[in-house]
Amino acid sequence: MVSRRSHQKSRTGCAQCKKRRIKCDEARPACSNCIKHSITCDFQTSSPSSASPSHPPKLLKHVSSAKSPGSTRSSIRSRPVICNGLDPGELQMGDLELLHQFTTATCYTTSNRSESHDLWRITVPKEGFHHDFLMRGILAIAALHLAHLRPDRAGDYQNIAHSHQDKALSMFRTAMTNMNEANCHAFFGLSSLIVVYAFASPRRPGTLAFTDDSQASEGEASWLPLIRGVNSILQQVFGWVENGPLRGLLQPGIINTAETRLPKAATHQLKQLAGLCETAGGGEEAVEACQEAVKALQKCYAKIFTRSSVECEVGTAFTWPVEVPDKFIQLLNTRAPEALVILAHYCVVLHHLDDYWWMGGWASHIMENIYNELNDSWREWIQWPLETISQNERCLVWRPLSPEVVPSQTPLSMNSI
Repeated sequence: MVSRRSHQKSRTGCAQCKKRRIKCDEARPACSNCIKHSITCDFQTSSPSSASPSHPPKLLKHVSSAKSPGSTRSSIRSRPVICNGLDPGELQMGDLELLHQFTTATCYTTSNRSESHDLWRITVPKEGFHHDFLMRGILAIAALHLAHLRPDRAGDYQNIAHSHQDKALSMFRTAMTNMNEANCHAFFGLSSLIVVYAFASPRRPGTLAFTDDSQASEGEASWLPLIRGVNSILQQVFGWVENGPLRGLLQPGIINTAETRLPKAATHQLKQLAGLCETAGGGEEAVEACQEAVKALQKCYAKIFTRSSVECEVGTAFTWPVEVPDKFIQLLNTRAPEALVILAHYCVVLHHLDDYWWMGGWASHIMENIYNELNDSWREWIQWPLETISQNERCLVWRPLSPEVVPSQTPLSMNSI
């Protein structure tokens, strides 16, 4: 029996030789066997420095095989961090800049709650690696933040933000047909960011930009209905979110705000509004809608005034748009003067958020356009909010709750931002 000729095994040969189980001479740019058989040698598609062992390190192999539990659609998919044997291509420096901006700066500007900062900085981007629509939303917000910080390049960053947001919303709508326990956290994260994006986007002069506007483009949607829609999504997935990685973004609500003693000026204005509602035009349904809106406004004032240190002032301020009835939104859309007067008094709440870069100027913007919508007789009704905002007064200055007041565990809508 003829013995098999011995040879030294090659452990770094090309993939083709390994597949055929023959010795590779490891010649570059292509080995002799591949040239002989007129086949493409994988040495030709990789640089000499990339000729590493055929199996990646164990840690990288584990990362590259990780999958998102909710990866059932193309718009919600898990992507490998490292592709075995493939050239990762050029780095997208623009997107890396945006992600760096979000995790080092923007994440601290969405809320005053220190408890939520690490969630926005670490956990939300981590979810974004598994859900494209969330990552796009993150990059869009970061781009708008840079537009705010770098006015000389504002136009460029706004265009980038618009592009990312358009793609995020398109994928978001597609994915909404399959909301489940695995992807609900990404829905929750993007829903909150959509509200921030709405207020951070450039404002168009001459419009309320807070109600259904027939002239608004898709990127400038109606923000009051938008907040209500986002809250609706949150309610659908709340049971999953409260037990998930983003549960820390939720916050409890305050109990019994009916007995809260507000500043005299605010109390007087609420009484005046209650009287105005009784004579509202549009029939009994309109009267009831305005009355409900004023009651919700009183609760919102009280929540801002008695907000505890664990509550987010942004989320607390956004409870009013969620609690007003649908009929009141219709009255705003038709520019009913009673509804506009009530909205003007809500601007006092929004004015408390003026220090946030993405909310700055919104209260004044809405007030200015309400003023332009009303005639002289109705303008008398908005003198108090107009003066309060123009003089930069914070009439609902935070008064911390006493220790014996215990927050309830009933979630308040949109308290997550």
